[in-house]
Amino acid sequence: MQTILVTGGCGFIGAHTIVDLIEHGFNVISVDNLSRASDKSLLGIEKITGKKIKNYTIDLTDKVATESIFKENPNITGIIHFAAYKAVGESVEKPLDYYENNLCSLVNLLQMAVKYNAPHFIFSSSCTVYGNPETIPVTEETPLQTATSPYGATKQMGETIIKDTAFTYPLSTILLRYFNPVGAHPSIAIGELPIGRPQNLVPAITQTAIGKLPMMQVHGSDYDTRDGSCIRDYIHVCDIAHAHTLAIQYSIKNNKPKSCEVFNLGTGNGITVLEAIKAFEKVSGVQLNYEIGPRRAGDIVSIYANNDKAVNQLGWKCKYGLEEMMLTAWQWEQSLSK
Repeated sequence: MQTILVTGGCGFIGAHTIVDLIEHGFNVISVDNLSRASDKSLLGIEKITGKKIKNYTIDLTDKVATESIFKENPNITGIIHFAAYKAVGESVEKPLDYYENNLCSLVNLLQMAVKYNAPHFIFSSSCTVYGNPETIPVTEETPLQTATSPYGATKQMGETIIKDTAFTYPLSTILLRYFNPVGAHPSIAIGELPIGRPQNLVPAITQTAIGKLPMMQVHGSDYDTRDGSCIRDYIHVCDIAHAHTLAIQYSIKNNKPKSCEVFNLGTGNGITVLEAIKAFEKVSGVQLNYEIGPRRAGDIVSIYANNDKAVNQLGWKCKYGLEEMMLTAWQWEQSLSK
């Protein structure tokens, strides 16, 4: 049984990926300093899988502490690196925090991967690396534009750091550029738990619907789109999670040192913010209290994926549609209030 280190394992995508990895025969270790997540997700993982996961509450920007994980677990085969600050708006307000946290943690992990021979490295990248693309849908070959936020810039820089490292050291690396993960595990044992006011659309929708927030704001109504709101590619978190399992399996099977491959993870469907709200209202039966506000700094107009490469090479396919995404997100929100 091969051991995978999942960083940010208590976070939204990290927790769902741990479940998927366990269900496909991997042993998993988590590291999460809990600055942006709750260890309650570990209980949810245990409820679904029957496995108790060890989590190191370590800050990955601390190199000595990071190395202690590898000293205790010399059998780590691969690393799936989620741990990062991820709010576009906050990154505009606190760019130095984002550069320090997202890049220093990555460099430390890569150094440990080389030193302790953990050759398979999967990186949680983002569609923000495309900036405001000239054409959509974007493929993995779409030229990267200037990032519109420091968060997006850290993902672009992170990709460059990984490529440079992979072509120098015997690492097999994969960059997964994903779009907008939403929803919750069908068991409703784990889901998205934002700390403070949610920065992402779907938790803002569900928290408004249940009354935690009095009102939510749609950022901008004058974009050149079908209804004036931004277009995104929303994808169920379980579909994203399974792609990470497929990626680590692909890396181990092909075992190509000094390699770096890129895959888009999106449904291929562009959905406007207002269309997402309507889909939620349909499945929940709740009329959402929202207002149209000004544009938000760092937001791009429109992006969605061409996912042919992931489908053909990883054998990946999306199981969940938009209404299922919204329904599981709503069921998760309701479960938090019980």
